[in-house]
Amino acid sequence: MATFDIPNIVQSLHEARLSWRQAQRRASEPGGREFPSRDALSDVIESLKGVLFPMRLGPPDLRQESEDFHVAHALDAALHSLLKQVRLELKYNAALTGATDRDIDHDALAATRTFAAALPAIRTLLDSDVLAAYQGDPAARSVDEVLLCYPGVLAMIHYRLGHQLYVLGLPLLARIVAELAHGATGIDIHPGATIGAGFFIDHGTGVVIGETAVIGERVRVYQAVTLGAKRFPTDAEGNLQKGLPRHPVVEDDVVIYAGATILGRITLGKGAVIGGNVWLTHDVPPGGRIAQAESREGAFANGIAST
Repeated sequence: MATFDIPNIVQSLHEARLSWRQAQRRASEPGGREFPSRDALSDVIESLKGVLFPMRLGPPDLRQESEDFHVAHALDAALHSLLKQVRLELKYNAALTGATDRDIDHDALAATRTFAAALPAIRTLLDSDVLAAYQGDPAARSVDEVLLCYPGVLAMIHYRLGHQLYVLGLPLLARIVAELAHGATGIDIHPGATIGAGFFIDHGTGVVIGETAVIGERVRVYQAVTLGAKRFPTDAEGNLQKGLPRHPVVEDDVVIYAGATILGRITLGKGAVIGGNVWLTHDVPPGGRIAQAESREGAFANGIAST
């Protein structure tokens, strides 16, 4: 029978954890869970999908006449579970904010209630995303197919929910929600990005949208599109400056084809079309058309595009 040196491995792992906590100035006294749970949040989001779209993403045996009952029961359970995770993030931040346990309980409940109240508006936004996908893809046979099958729609459900957590001051929870979709779809949308109604990601694998990107309404992007940062400013000590606007602004009705890389705080004007595999670091005016050859030749070095 095989044997393993379990006691020594356990002791070595204990020492490694202790060394890390001391280096990070973390508390080492006994206590409960310190961070939000990825698994718990995954369960919350799965429940909320069924709350938002009960007859399509809810339980397989759900009947329409019991739809409201299911939504009420699932929503109550999901919100109570979410409240626990919100408390954990706020407790984790308490060392910096100086918040007391009473402050944490108050703020966690307020944030969870605000999140819950936003769900009808989130559903409306997601309806616009689903409709945009159906209207924008000739292969789509129905809005139901789009909701059930399209990775871009799954990513947007996670983004819309995660973004609400982000604006409520819960960036860790928001990022976990976003990364659950990233792992499932290959679509990486930072929850801090601002995305308007009717957003459609076709195919989707490899799409990256950065934290400070601002996207208008009825925008369509294809696989492997990057809306990224061109450079990362540092402070006097060489540390990255966080939170600065560094990603593109994409105005209404823009189309960005597969493989395009768009970097920096530039603006793509309303109705612009960006061709496949373009590398772009300059503004494009409203209605501008960018092709790969034009991008290579530097036709837009001065921010002026042909139409």
